[in-house]
Amino acid sequence: MNSVQGAAPTSDLTSASYHDDHLLHRLYALQQQFQHIPASSIGALAAELCLPLAQVEAVIDFYSFFHRTARGRVDLLFSNCTSCGDLSLMHDLCQRLGVVPEQTRADGAVSIGEASCIGMCDQGPALLANGRTLTQLTPLRLEQIAERIEASTPIEQWPAEWFHVHDNVRKNGLLLGTTFSTGSALVAALEKGAQTMLDEIIASGLRGRGGAGFSTGMKWKFCREATGDAHYVVCNADEGEPGTFKDRILLSSHAHAVFEGMTLCGYVIGAKKGYMYLRGEYRYMLPELLAVLERRRKLKLLGTAILGQSDFDFEIEIIVGAGAYICGEESALIESMEQKGGVPRVRPPFPVTQGFLAQPTVVNNVETLAAAAHIAVHGGGWFNAHGSDKSDGSKILSVSGDCTTPGVYEYPFGTSIQRILDDCGAEHVQAIQVGGPSGTLIAPAEFERKLAFEDLATGGSFMIYGAQRDLLHVIQNFAHFFAHESCGFCTPCRVGTTLLKNGVDKIATGHGTQYDVDELRRMAALVKRRSHCGLGQTAPNPILDLLQRFPQAFEDRLVHSDFEPHFDLDKSLQEARRLTHRDDAEAHL
Repeated sequence: MNSVQGAAPTSDLTSASYHDDHLLHRLYALQQQFQHIPASSIGALAAELCLPLAQVEAVIDFYSFFHRTARGRVDLLFSNCTSCGDLSLMHDLCQRLGVVPEQTRADGAVSIGEASCIGMCDQGPALLANGRTLTQLTPLRLEQIAERIEASTPIEQWPAEWFHVHDNVRKNGLLLGTTFSTGSALVAALEKGAQTMLDEIIASGLRGRGGAGFSTGMKWKFCREATGDAHYVVCNADEGEPGTFKDRILLSSHAHAVFEGMTLCGYVIGAKKGYMYLRGEYRYMLPELLAVLERRRKLKLLGTAILGQSDFDFEIEIIVGAGAYICGEESALIESMEQKGGVPRVRPPFPVTQGFLAQPTVVNNVETLAAAAHIAVHGGGWFNAHGSDKSDGSKILSVSGDCTTPGVYEYPFGTSIQRILDDCGAEHVQAIQVGGPSGTLIAPAEFERKLAFEDLATGGSFMIYGAQRDLLHVIQNFAHFFAHESCGFCTPCRVGTTLLKNGVDKIATGHGTQYDVDELRRMAALVKRRSHCGLGQTAPNPILDLLQRFPQAFEDRLVHSDFEPHFDLDKSLQEARRLTHRDDAEAHL
């Protein structure tokens, strides 16, 4: 499968792997039916699911894809990512259709708004139309969309090619370039036994591919040894970091390897149930993923007595998120699985001892599980024969931005940044954001650095910015992203990310002074040091990196005076002067 087509709304799906009684799924169905969550349905839903009313109310308010007031029958959300977004297109369509952004048109036909990165950075600009993905937008395509909206043409009747999402694999490597035979990892594991298989994963040197880089084998070992009534495997498929889309390719074209990695983990740690938490923006993949699971059941690779082993039972269920970047953090993801808002937990205890339903749980990234399946077949030595001294194997990258061939590239660890730039056709590069907004912004003097945990670690995002880019505008976009995605649990992040956003806005609009730069640096340090979880701790990174490596980006915008207030009182009276037809000196401050 080289591409995936946008699917019909999943409310029509019925499967043992997708249960309609999960709160997120029930709320999604209501949203699809009424274009919002009607107040009259909330109490009945809470009673039916035996959940506290306050919990259901909190979940509705937590996730960005749920609304209390009606959206349009066609609800368009334009990505505002620096790679797959172009908000000028959004404003053009709003003007064409007579829509105010984030408001539903009076006739209820359409609403238009923004969404954080939707994982289409290799084929943007992109948007979500009632949750379905449209890529490679152009002014002509917007004109065609507007015509269909005005003609009340259902989205299901829009041209099918609009919804194609392509893999765009540009460079195969250790994982993407190695054929995987369905079932081969489980056959190998059963031949070796659970303990030997665990030893093989540890010996391979496989580390988490989501960015943190913790030893996968040791995580499995800790969970295997933990005491509990049940053990669980969770696949974190909530890749919400802007500029990241490599898990999308693994799910669309290598799903058997991913699911086999989950089942392998279940065998090793003694789990009988696994969950894939799929980001809401990837809902279009759900029908095909469910079909893959069903094929695996028929092949006796899933369900009871796997491959004829009476003591080997394992089932997988998919839970679909609803638009919350924070749910990529493993404890927030578990909270969401438990039908709550995705607020990160205090750790310890860690999920390996007390995770889903307070039971021992392994949470692994999509790429990590696919790698584990390959290791089971080919061995740990095959895997750690590639890479650098301290980083074994390969890394799959999502390359986007100012280059001729954006897409997915796989490299052995230890590859230089310059090699990647050469391969993707990037010239006159001003900066690269490695690891997404929460990662590291590097300058040309650092392009000989290496892709490795001991040098430049990344969950997969590789965003390229050419000489024509305004880097302050890029970092302004990141600051808005973090302020929007803060879960609000802790004050340093909730308040601090907003203050950072406001400070960058002030400087970007030409109203900042050196005092504001100093305040930005002070606030960034406070947010980084005092925030509860990784979102807040990494939110200041792009600001601090820009201050360190590209200070001129700030200095060129500064007002060279001691202080300029955030609030311009005279400017705020402009509307009053217009209404009173006064513009004399006494009407100004």
